Amino acid sequence: MGSPPMIDGAFARWLAARAGQALLGLRSEMGFADAGALRSAGDKVSHDLIRTELAKWRPGDAVLSEEDEGSRLAWAAEVTAEAVSRLTADRVWIIDPLDGTREFSEEGRSDWAVHVALWSRTAPTPHGLVGGAVGLPAQQRVLGTDYPPAYPPTRVEAAAPGGRTIRLAASRSRPPVFLTDLAEDVGAHLVPMGSAGAKIAAVVTGEVDAYIHAGGQYEWDSAAPVAVATATGLHASRIDGSALRYNEADPRLPDLLVCREDLASRLLAALQRHSG
Repeated sequence: MGSPPMIDGAFARWLAARAGQALLGLRSEMGFADAGALRSAGDKVSHDLIRTELAKWRPGDAVLSEEDEGSRLAWAAEVTAEAVSRLTADRVWIIDPLDGTREFSEEGRSDWAVHVALWSRTAPTPHGLVGGAVGLPAQQRVLGTDYPPAYPPTRVEAAAPGGRTIRLAASRSRPPVFLTDLAEDVGAHLVPMGSAGAKIAAVVTGEVDAYIHAGGQYEWDSAAPVAVATATGLHASRIDGSALRYNEADPRLPDLLVCREDLASRLLAALQRHSG
């Protein structure tokens, strides 16, 4: 794919595409007979590629990757050199080399992703994300902040006469326990999907109207998709309505809501009723 572009958003797109190509090649080479081996190899191949390219093209930036040793630890009094670098850096790449390993290892599934996001200390927004891309390799597309999709302007009127029902993306394996009741409350239809990146990408492209998660995630699960979603003009927050924040000492970011702006107040009100 040649030398990468120098602008950060375009670089994120280039990097996500590079990793996606490598993952598709690995799928083709290994097949699906040993799902566990394919998942492990996918995590390693994508992580190593992204880390290598970042070290080459963005050597002054810090990195937080799901596959880094100790990445899930909350740094407190005793911190490693890697943690100090990240927490004091002005720029941090937050990456999930393979989001949705389960789906990646299942033949025919396309709801898995590669996440590449850039956090900046000088960003004008609370979440601090200034660029990002979500690669959907098996769907042959990359969504990025450099060319954010034009979001469909149609307003949604849930359960209204002549209108259509809200479509809520939901986890295939770990949907929040309250989500069925919330969906009934707002007149929504649940649409099961794989990775978090694939679900938020579906909101970005208008295939669904919202994604609600509560039950445990980390910064790399949502950073790149949230960067693209907010660049597109979507609402993104914690389920209590507070701001999403990245490059925190504790990388856990357990819940979020990504939805159309015109649905945000309705869904946040419903979350108050059902998520407590």
